[in-house]
Formats: sequence, structure tokens, C-alpha cells
Amino acid sequence: MTKSAGEDVGIDYWMKWQVMVCGLIIAIPAAIVINIIKSRNRNLKKSQNLNNYLLWLPSWRNLHPKWLLLYRAFAFLSMAFLLYQILLFAGLFALYFYTQWTFVLVMLYFAIGTFVSAQGCLMSSNKAPTGNAEKHKVVEKESGTALSSTNLQLHDGGDESHEGAGVLGSLMLIIYQTSAGASVLTDLVFWFILVPMMSGKQFQLTLLIGCIHSLNVVFLVIDALLNALPFEWFGFCYFILWSITYVTFQWILHACGSTWWPYPFLELSTPWAPLWYLGLALIHVPCYGVYYMFVKAKNLIFSKLFERAFVRSHGWILQHHKAA
Repeated sequence: MTKSAGEDVGIDYWMKWQVMVCGLIIAIPAAIVINIIKSRNRNLKKSQNLNNYLLWLPSWRNLHPKWLLLYRAFAFLSMAFLLYQILLFAGLFALYFYTQWTFVLVMLYFAIGTFVSAQGCLMSSNKAPTGNAEKHKVVEKESGTALSSTNLQLHDGGDESHEGAGVLGSLMLIIYQTSAGASVLTDLVFWFILVPMMSGKQFQLTLLIGCIHSLNVVFLVIDALLNALPFEWFGFCYFILWSITYVTFQWILHACGSTWWPYPFLELSTPWAPLWYLGLALIHVPCYGVYYMFVKAKNLIFSKLFERAFVRSHGWILQHHKAA
């Protein structure tokens, strides 16, 4: 139930008991994850655990990095076109919604990914083959697969593979993990909560709206099937902060006089508000967990089904580099 446009949001509205409870549901997780992130960042100052090549090297031995580059560029351009269409249709009003926030975040991931992949392809094309010819022959003989010179050199330990990812690379990984959880949350809430709630209320499901609430996950899943990026539970902290930032944004708008909630379950005047907020907080766990398990299943299943072609991303590559 949303508030009418003429209803006042005064001090009495913010002094209701359910507002206080909902505030705690937001503030407590925010404090916890911020402390976790600070602790993690202090530990990472001593050692960089993300290598540059993981950002742009595919997890398939014979797949040239340029194909991952082309896919990321295609995904970015496709999402940019859809975002342009939705802004053309609804204007800046579309940015009031969590869906568009997340859509822009996914698009930003593919924009950075395209840039990083282009840098990686340029670096690999300029890198002369090292003196590992005999080692390469042994690997090919053991695997029974003719590996491309670019991928083989990088999987087997070129100098550039040990470079840190840097600020841009770390930001790319944060956005990847955040947008994955947020996209699953967006699509699940839309298709299983909002669409049933809004059916029969002059709501029209168009192709554009359907694409906005589907292609974000589709593009990320395809990218996950190709990339070698790690996907850790730690990224859940950034996912939580992303959602808290959006809810805080909505609260600020209402504190400034706005009387309309883009999502009915964010309404604070109902006594059921704490249950809605608690439910939304808890649903973040399975939404992130689904994508986490998908990445784990990809590595496990593909490494067994395609033993000679698939590189068990992150863990396998890092172990191989340490032994090289």
C-alpha cells in the first residue's frame, strides 16, 4: 500500500515504532559488513590476492581473450541501448527503482570489463613467446590438446600474470560480485512478488520491461561461463551495502517530502513493515548463494566434463602459477 500524493510525511510518521525497528534492520547489517570490509582491506594491504590476468583471461584453454572482449563489448552496448530506451520511455523517473540502479551497475561492470579485456589482449599480443617451448610440448602431450600460444603462455606463467589487479581491477571484481547478487534479487522480486501483486492493476508487462528484468542475469551468467574471476562469499558484504544504499536513498527522499514509494514493501506506515524489511534482508542470502553455487558448480562440472579444455578458474590457475 503506497501513500497518496497529498498525504504528509511529517515528524509523526518517522516516530512510529515500526520505523525504528526497520532502521535497526538496516543499521545493524551495515555496521557489521563495514567492519568486515575494513578488516579485510587491512589484511589485503600486506598481500594482493587478485592477479591481473584473472580479469581478462577466459577459463577455457583454447579460447582467445579477444572473444571474451567481444562478448563484454556486446553486452555493454546491448544494455546501454536498453537503458536508453527505458530512459526515453520514463525519463529520469526510471532511476527511482532498484532495478535500474542494478541494471546500470551491471552495465558498468561490462564497461570496465571491456576496457580491461582490451588492455589484456593488447598486452598478450605484444608479449613475445618465452623460452617454455619444451614445457609447452609436455603439457600438450599430457592433456592431448593443442593449446593456443596466448592462453598457454599465460596459464603457464608469463611475467604479467603475477601483476596485481590494481584499483580498477579490484573495483571490477567488487561490481561483479555485487551486481550478481543484486540482479538475482531484482529478477526474483519482480517476477515472483511484484508481477503477481500488480496483476489486474493497470500494469502492462512489455518486452522492454521484461528484458530489463531478465537480461542482467543472462549476460552475467554467460560471462561467468567464460571468465576466470573468483566469486567469494566476501562479496556478499558489498551486495548488502548496495541494497542499504538504495533504501537509504529512498528514506532521504521521503525525509525531504516525497510521499511515493517505488516498491510497496518499503512503505513504513504499515505495522507489517518490519516483517517486510526483515524478509528482504534475509532473501539476500539465497540470492547471493544461488550465484555463488552456480560458479562453484561451473568449475566442478566443467573441469570433469571438459578436462582437457576447461581451466578450473581461480583456484587451479593460482595453484599452477605458484608451482611454475
